[in-house]
Amino acid sequence: MKPICVACRRFFKPEKNGFYFTEGMPEDGAKPGLAEADRWSPYKIWSGDLWACPGCGVYIIVGVGRGPVAEHYQPDFKSKHKAHGADQFQVNDC
Repeated sequence: MKPICVACRRFFKPEKNGFYFTEGMPEDGAKPGLAEADRWSPYKIWSGDLWACPGCGVYIIVGVGRGPVAEHYQPDFKSKHKAHGADQFQVNDC
């Protein structure tokens, strides 16, 4: 079944399969989300599916794989980060 928007009582619609994004790594004590976004650095690259609610326009990412595409310590992390466009979105939370 498709994801459901509780607020709109509508099904989400797929926007982009293979949506690459970054998981951030915090500096000590960095607040999650956008509050201190400059204190988070790229940590892992993930791929999932981007869905949107046609009612309210909220986006969600679902269908994320079991493991990351790449991690920060790997020698080709920066090139993969750029090649996949993973810099389009970074989640800053642990």
